[in-house]
Amino acid sequence: MTREELEHAIRAACDVVGDAELWVFGSQSILAQHPAAPEALRMSIEVDVDPKNRPDLVDRIDGALGEGSQFHRTHGFYVHGVSIETAVLPRAWKGRTRTVRNANTGDATGFCLEAHDLAASKLAAFRDKDREFVRLLLRERLIDPNRLVRLINLLPLPDDQRTRLREWVDGTARELSSARLKRRPK
Repeated sequence: MTREELEHAIRAACDVVGDAELWVFGSQSILAQHPAAPEALRMSIEVDVDPKNRPDLVDRIDGALGEGSQFHRTHGFYVHGVSIETAVLPRAWKGRTRTVRNANTGDATGFCLEAHDLAASKLAAFRDKDREFVRLLLRERLIDPNRLVRLINLLPLPDDQRTRLREWVDGTARELSSARLKRRPK
């Protein structure tokens, strides 16, 4: 997916529900903060959105723009209407969102998760693909491991789960740092 496709998705979803604002979450929200993110982070063909002011209309997005829709067949990506409530997010995430709003969005606004909030949310799910996504964010230095750990502490999860996530981040950051040192010319 590209930044332009994200902008198109925002415009199309807002048109479908008659709202000028959306929450954008899931992996492709990274394009708000890092429009030229490495291709490995942009592989998903799905944009997860929730109408900010009309959450009751979220299902309309799936019907018009979702997987298998004419929109999907035409553009090669789709827009998944899903409640933001399905995501586990750190406290105060709304104040850290990154906005995408321009002529290509039809002046509609996509409030996209900030990269560290996105990573914390991905780790809360802790699926293989989510861990690999966060690992790539760390490897490419698009997020800071210390800041990520601070946001993990703000996740509404039991202490033992937050501990496991912090340990994963610490171990992954050490592993990546060690690999960088080994690659340095002597």
